[in-house]
Amino acid sequence: MILPITLVIAAAAGLINLWLAIRASAVRVKGKVMNGDGGNPLMLQRMRAHANFTEYAPFVLILIAVIELARGSSPWLWAVGLAFVLGRLAHLFGMDRPAPNPFRMTGIVLTWVVLLALSVWAAAIGYHGAAAPVHPSGTIVTAPGA
Repeated sequence: MILPITLVIAAAAGLINLWLAIRASAVRVKGKVMNGDGGNPLMLQRMRAHANFTEYAPFVLILIAVIELARGSSPWLWAVGLAFVLGRLAHLFGMDRPAPNPFRMTGIVLTWVVLLALSVWAAAIGYHGAAAPVHPSGTIVTAPGA
């Protein structure tokens, strides 16, 4: 089964991750920092932006995939995936600016809202799916008139 939403959001996440790695590597090469941050504040910011992305992206991608598997493609799931990508881009640009700033805050809030929404959505699917009988084809069986 092809999961178009998951594939597109995962592709965007892969590109953002690569971009974050390249940005950190450029500072690392320029500052001749082989390990850690070398006391370079910009290196630390770039490392944290990259690490922060890798802390959230797997959970969001897994949740998008399991929701898409359970419910199929949905405009809401597309919107949530897009919000995640936009939030992570905002956070990326915000990390290079003095804190507090609207880019970083927007990125953080969007990411948290997306993670919360997906978590609640997945839990609801799991709860309701566990309570309903399932046909051998994998579809949930509902009572007539329900």
